[in-house]
Amino acid sequence: MEALTIGQVAKRAGVGIDTVRFYERQGLIDEPPRRPSGYRQYPADTVPLIRFIKRAQDLGFTLREIDELSSLRDGGGKRRNEVRALAEAKMRDIDQKLARLQAMRSALYGLLDACACGKRPSCPILEALNDSEETSTAQGGPTDDG
Repeated sequence: MEALTIGQVAKRAGVGIDTVRFYERQGLIDEPPRRPSGYRQYPADTVPLIRFIKRAQDLGFTLREIDELSSLRDGGGKRRNEVRALAEAKMRDIDQKLARLQAMRSALYGLLDACACGKRPSCPILEALNDSEETSTAQGGPTDDG
């Protein structure tokens, strides 16, 4: 089996060396054995694992979720339902985030529409940001609830 240096792994996986070290610290990739010189000797299968991790991150999965997906990755067809359940949960999470972003966008549009820069004695945007919690919640503004 081919042994790779951390630099070779990083280059082949398309990440930085610090990313490889970070994944190692997080337990997403195994700590490799070291040469007598102290250099890490990564197995070649580390490269596709790092690519898997990066693709999962690009889809919005957290490192904890990626760790779970990674463990399911070697389970073959027996674990497909678990993988699907994780993907469905991530979709629900993304849908909730999109709804919050749409609400934020709508609130900002409303504030921009109320803005008359120089034609009013005060700025409605700053007024809305300075309002008490009850007023901004009643006006449909974002809250700390998520």
